Amino acid sequence: MREYESAAIRNVAVVGHGASGKTTLVDALAFVSGSSRRHGAIKDGTTLTDTSPEETSRGYSISLGCAHAEWRDAKINLLDTPGYADFAGDAIAGLVAADGALVTIGANSGVEVGTERMFREAVKRQDPVLFVVSMMDKETADFDQAYRSIKAKLTPKVVPVEIPIGSGAGFKGIINLFTKKAHLFKPGTKAGEYEEGPIPASEQSRFERYHAELVEAVAATDDALLERFFSGEEIPGDEEMRAMKEAMKRAELFPLLCCSSQLTYGVRTVLDFLVQLMPSAYEMEEQHGLKGAEGDHTVEIHPRDDAPFTALVFKTTTEPHVGEVSYFRTFSGTVANGAEVYNATRSVPEKLSHLAIPQGKERLEVARLHPGDIGCVAKLRNTHTNDTLSTKEHPVRMPQIPFPDALVSFAIEAAARADEEKLQLGLHRLHDEDPTIQTHYESETHETIIEGLGERHLEVALARLERQYGVKAVLRAPRVPYRETLLGKAEGQGRHKKQTGGKGQFGDCWIRIKPVPRGSGYRFVDNISGGVIPRQYIPAVDKGVQEAAERGVLAGYPVVDFEVEVFDGSYHSVDSNEASFKMAGILAFKTIAPKAKPVLLEPLMQVEVRTPDAHLGDVMGDLSGRRGHILGTEPLEDGNGTAVKAIVPMAELHLYATRLQSLTHGYGTVRYRMHGFEQAPAEVVQKVVKAQAAE
Repeated sequence: MREYESAAIRNVAVVGHGASGKTTLVDALAFVSGSSRRHGAIKDGTTLTDTSPEETSRGYSISLGCAHAEWRDAKINLLDTPGYADFAGDAIAGLVAADGALVTIGANSGVEVGTERMFREAVKRQDPVLFVVSMMDKETADFDQAYRSIKAKLTPKVVPVEIPIGSGAGFKGIINLFTKKAHLFKPGTKAGEYEEGPIPASEQSRFERYHAELVEAVAATDDALLERFFSGEEIPGDEEMRAMKEAMKRAELFPLLCCSSQLTYGVRTVLDFLVQLMPSAYEMEEQHGLKGAEGDHTVEIHPRDDAPFTALVFKTTTEPHVGEVSYFRTFSGTVANGAEVYNATRSVPEKLSHLAIPQGKERLEVARLHPGDIGCVAKLRNTHTNDTLSTKEHPVRMPQIPFPDALVSFAIEAAARADEEKLQLGLHRLHDEDPTIQTHYESETHETIIEGLGERHLEVALARLERQYGVKAVLRAPRVPYRETLLGKAEGQGRHKKQTGGKGQFGDCWIRIKPVPRGSGYRFVDNISGGVIPRQYIPAVDKGVQEAAERGVLAGYPVVDFEVEVFDGSYHSVDSNEASFKMAGILAFKTIAPKAKPVLLEPLMQVEVRTPDAHLGDVMGDLSGRRGHILGTEPLEDGNGTAVKAIVPMAELHLYATRLQSLTHGYGTVRYRMHGFEQAPAEVVQKVVKAQAAE
């Protein structure tokens, strides 16, 4: 494969809703350009970038796929992103690695929630955006309706640069509004070949309407062009194209294309526009990184060959018989095969053996990569997603990919107890590959917790655990970390006496228990006088009380926010020791705490839900049905909905994110943070006590 310099490289993230045609389009772009030997299909499980068993069996993208197309002396790096929210982490990683976005819109579905989410993410990142109406060959395809959908839901600045001739089974060509030529496709074409000719008379009025719209929109972005437009001068297509490219950089225009990836109709024109309108890696503005391993100051990173090498690892995968494969985007400097580099994130050296560029599951070895290119390398010793590779002489850390927070959590355990160690290793590696999968051990409930972006996300994680690491795991709802506390006062004795024939055990203490303000924790007061308990044994009483309190009174949950005063007791000169007084403390608490009005405390979460106004009533009603207390509502800054803030018991929020997606048709989002604890109502106490007893 030839070597491409920065000016010839285009990095494009293909984004959109699930099943909008992204993977099929990437496959067609690579095939039509000649960079891929086979034109695959989703139904056959043969597409270029959906290669894992989980993807081929389910028929949709789960992880970020990388491919490339060589076209008109340029290399287009194509980042095929998942469309469903459960796998949004990889979609965001794709945008970070790219310099522009190609947003797919299904010709028979229009703008959907995933389309809107990824478009706004691209605009927030200030990436140039191209739209493409895909699947024009489908039975109910409607280009004009898709165009209106984009205008209404995404941006009024969208403007078609080509229009289709026919649709569905009658889709037979496109009209390029810049060249004013018709592309009529040859029936049975394998790689999108077409005959260029004049615009058919039947399409002339439609062409004139759309062309006038394009010329006016482009002219409005450039004062010189606008003056020529008003004077009636005809503006050449190549000038319109240059103005369009500059307007895209400023997010003033969003061009709209159309194609059928399955038939390869219009795919060549998509390749043309990607080369002509998308910025090269060399044209992108400088990036900012943190200089030094500790990040002591910010530096500018320019896409120049003579600059120090800098690259960000945006994706990690595991392959059988290979191990981890790291995918990275270079931002400055060149890097050669076999080069020694420096992981500034973890302060370790690495060697890039078998430097390659990805083409689906294949890796094509190359001698060198220039700034802006995308490469991959296997078997790095200590490098994972979000790490920066640079040089030891100029260590730099790039900004981290802003992966979304986890929304769904389960307790996870190995189906076979003997596989627990393998499970922990597998979970660790899953996180290295996909940072949106989080795991931790919950010491209070003695559970390993796995968190992800949705139920489907975690289902796939379980399938990968079994396939890649040979461990079958099961999920269940995590236990709620309840607390207990005491509302009343009580006092009494704890006496431990044991005689075994030799030296015995003796400990005797009197304690008072009383509540303290919520959040104060545990207090121990030593009020012993006259040496009734020797000084060295008093800490043992404290330890015994704390140990007993951890085991709870009502349902086995830790008792919090209380004070214990030890005020009397007795000892034996021979039989007393620390262990005896610790046991006396345990017995004292067990005897006295049930008399101090124990109650159950349940954890509360502060919840912020963002929802379109059309679903506001349903969202608020659902929160109230979960025993939630609505704190208030306020309109969102962008005017696209309302934020609802509420306090909701944690026990009522398991899989709430899934329910919210259903209530809001995918448009709602939620964030949680711990609020505190509150006394649980009687029916909850009864349920928890019963469940604990059964367990």
